[in-house]
Amino acid sequence: MILPIVAYGDPVLRKEGIEIDKDYPKLDELLENMFETMYGARGIGLAAPQIGLPLRIFLVDATPFGDDEDLEEEEQTLLSEFKKVFINPKIIDETGDEWAYNEGCLSIPAINEDVFRKPTITIEYFDENFKKHTHTFSGMAARIIQHEYDHIEGILFTDKLSPLKKKLIKKKLENISKGKTDANYRMRFPFAKKKR
Repeated sequence: MILPIVAYGDPVLRKEGIEIDKDYPKLDELLENMFETMYGARGIGLAAPQIGLPLRIFLVDATPFGDDEDLEEEEQTLLSEFKKVFINPKIIDETGDEWAYNEGCLSIPAINEDVFRKPTITIEYFDENFKKHTHTFSGMAARIIQHEYDHIEGILFTDKLSPLKKKLIKKKLENISKGKTDANYRMRFPFAKKKR
């Protein structure tokens, strides 16, 4: 089932997610709904807070980047198969010189800005079967994970912008929270006069 995506301004996007255990009710259904919601919005990542649940869960599917000719062939190959569920993740290391990339967010439609992030991360997490993993990711995979991980920490990509950039997009962000945006997917707006 495709769920509405929570828009900028909703308090759930500012909450630190809580961990779940393997007995979390209807986890399979939740993950399936999250994937459907992400695909319905043409996203490459989605975190539980974005559907209104303050949980430490996110998922990614970067397979569209497998065709990105701006990336090196090795990274294209990796991303063409990069589809994962992250439950109770913990980033345990971030290394390298920060690099900028133009990011967007399903909860903040029509705003894209350059965000600086470290190129390599090591993360511990449980998969959908509650099997524990520790992996190191680099490049675009690391960036996508960092973006989604921020969501379960109550952080948005706009928080990482310079004070000037934040000032320039302030009105747009206010409009998004009121439902004044043209997202082509279902959303839930915290301050809209009428819910869509």
